[in-house]
Amino acid sequence: MGLGRFIHHFGGFLLFAATVLLVVVDITAPVVNDISLLKIDLGSSADGSGVTFGTFGYCVLDVNGQDDCSKAKIGYNPAQVITDVDGTEFSNASENTSKALTRVMVLHPVATGLSFIAFILCLGAGTLGSFMASMVSALACLVTIVALACDFVVFGIIKRKVNDSNTGSSAHWSVGIWLVVVSAICTLAATVVVFFTCCAGRARRRRESNKMATIHE
Repeated sequence: MGLGRFIHHFGGFLLFAATVLLVVVDITAPVVNDISLLKIDLGSSADGSGVTFGTFGYCVLDVNGQDDCSKAKIGYNPAQVITDVDGTEFSNASENTSKALTRVMVLHPVATGLSFIAFILCLGAGTLGSFMASMVSALACLVTIVALACDFVVFGIIKRKVNDSNTGSSAHWSVGIWLVVVSAICTLAATVVVFFTCCAGRARRRRESNKMATIHE
């Protein structure tokens, strides 16, 4: 295996890694209760020990000995959840913004699908397959970055308000948000690597064709 092919397969590995990481993000709360993008550790006066916010919903942990989770759906109201649980108040603008942007989280599974498609295309040995893989990878990277930006805006609003309140609750970023960051980096790196190896392979074949034509002259 040549160096160029090895580098190309490394790009494929990055796409596969991004796909796996994004799958984990897709199954954050309420699918898997303890995996989240943002976690709230609740004060002593609140019911439950914490709240986990995920891509398609949330869970209030340890309510009367069990977790109380929402149904998985596109879009929910994280500000209202916190208000109901520990009494933290949000302005109408903050609540409406955070609620609206949770609908954009549907981009997480979209990015997952695009990363997987790019990985499959990357397995192809042809120049066209590699070029298409780099283009789909670039699109996956763009979608992931948009989703990440919305995540930080939505949960940044919640995190700041909870930490500034006097309820005794504290909010912090959880593993899910960092998985999205790493996924964005992986897809960006894969785009560069696969496109570079595609161009390098095409240039090499052109040189070989020119060399063969010279030999036969």
